[in-house]
Amino acid sequence: MKVVCAGGGPAGLYLAILLKLQDPSHDITVHERNPEGSTYGWGVTYWRGLLDRLQARDPESAAVIGEHSVCWSDGVAHVRELTTRHHGDEGFGIGRHRLLDLLATRARALGVRLEYESELTEPPAADLVVAADGVHSLLRGRHAAHFGTDLVPGRNRYIWLGTTKVFDAFTFAFVETPHGWIWAYGYGYSAEHSTCVIECAPETFTGLGLDRADEGEQLALLEKLFAGVLDGHRLIGRPSAGGTAPWTTFRTLTNRTWHRGNLVLLGDAAHTTHYSIGAGTTLAVEDAMCLADALREHSALPDALAAYERRRRSDLLSVQSAARYSAQWYENLPRYIHLPPHRMFALLGQRHSPLLPYVPPQLYYGLDKAVGRLEVLRRLKRWAGPRAARALHARSTSAK
Repeated sequence: MKVVCAGGGPAGLYLAILLKLQDPSHDITVHERNPEGSTYGWGVTYWRGLLDRLQARDPESAAVIGEHSVCWSDGVAHVRELTTRHHGDEGFGIGRHRLLDLLATRARALGVRLEYESELTEPPAADLVVAADGVHSLLRGRHAAHFGTDLVPGRNRYIWLGTTKVFDAFTFAFVETPHGWIWAYGYGYSAEHSTCVIECAPETFTGLGLDRADEGEQLALLEKLFAGVLDGHRLIGRPSAGGTAPWTTFRTLTNRTWHRGNLVLLGDAAHTTHYSIGAGTTLAVEDAMCLADALREHSALPDALAAYERRRRSDLLSVQSAARYSAQWYENLPRYIHLPPHRMFALLGQRHSPLLPYVPPQLYYGLDKAVGRLEVLRRLKRWAGPRAARALHARSTSAK
């Protein structure tokens, strides 16, 4: 099978790896519009479940990805001068540049052709054409009416930065200004750097003058605002051609259908989920896994593409719902920010709940704690019941 993929991100590269592992005779070419080694962003996050799935499918790439990742298991929230820390699930960070380099190296070793500075604007002659070229996919755009693409912009402004401060936990920092709240998400991705995403409401963005400042002025102001968590470390921007760091709003992208003939959408070309749940890279790679499975299981391409879309749409329902509620939680931050930090942080962890926006925060916190205690009692009962029964049986047997 001849496969051509537009987009050399995690989705396109990992699909190429999986297809080559399934059948080394596949003729696979990946086209990437940017030069090799150039990428946007800083570090990306993923969780233990993804690493386990990578291990099951390709232990070699899983091993090197794990080796070049950093991990954490705590979350820390700073609100004004107060701090709270919670222990949670094991998370991982890896530089996006490093991840792409590792996947590209693995793909090349398997015989995949990688063409950099090569942008596809029309589907080429191939058995399968994969549009994994991001939210602004040119291949999808050529058939926008068929795919039914819809882009919905969010309200808040955000910027993706790096920093030389290496966070030892997934860190949230909320700072109050005369123009409203501004907050940061920080996580390490190497021994030298962390990602720092900064977000605020549009009125805070303009009130602070960030809309009028150049990159240097923006970074200086942000370093001052977040001095308490940066510990004197600097922020690193990615200036645009105009010299101003690229603030933007998140765009939720959906498509009515994900395939047309032999053209199929993958990753951000098919769907986006708000960055606050840290799942973008994971979902893109899982798309690749699902498409590779469907192609292996169905000999007819239309059946394979239909099965891929059906499965992934179903899998994404809960994730996309969580992402929508997470984005709304931050857009309504004043509703939660004045709670005691430990309570605010607890509701931050519950921000995916569809019930939370409709219940007073203090009441929701109390109900959540009560449910938690009830669940503990249920687990204790399930554990203690059989033990108590065995103990009674042992005593009655010895009495005989």
